[in-house]
Amino acid sequence: MPEQYLRGVISSALTPRSADRSKVYDELVPQVRELFRGEPDLLARMANLTAVIREAFGHHWVGFYRVIGDDLVLGPFQGPPACTRIPYGHGVCGTAWAQGVTLIVDDVELFPGHIACSPLSRSEIVVPVRGPDQRVSAVLDLDSEQVAAFDHRDRTGLEALVTLLVETA
Repeated sequence: MPEQYLRGVISSALTPRSADRSKVYDELVPQVRELFRGEPDLLARMANLTAVIREAFGHHWVGFYRVIGDDLVLGPFQGPPACTRIPYGHGVCGTAWAQGVTLIVDDVELFPGHIACSPLSRSEIVVPVRGPDQRVSAVLDLDSEQVAAFDHRDRTGLEALVTLLVETA
């Protein structure tokens, strides 16, 4: 079987487990770079990245929403079923899209206009994905059942992984 078909299987077996999130992200970056090497399809890379992140951290929900017209449309994800469309500027995802910055929300119940796709989600981080033209083309959304589950380590690590997503083809 060609190497490109085996790469994902090999990499997923190496997903790190550690209490130190910074260390986990540091170990994930080279693995994800290798996982993406030679794979031109963005949706395939998104799908594998959601699986890697969920395996590494066990979050309630990990997924992408893609910019299509005036909405974010559900893309590859890991977790329970989710909202399929989010309007520009609405909820945490739509706000991150509109502002073009990573948002960390410690308690989603306190976020004005939060869209509750799952009653189990308590905190969230959303990272914009920029296309070649530097416009936001998607967002990476992570939800946790814990309040204040995300911090600067997640922001730094997830932004690095998203950079690999768009740079590696």
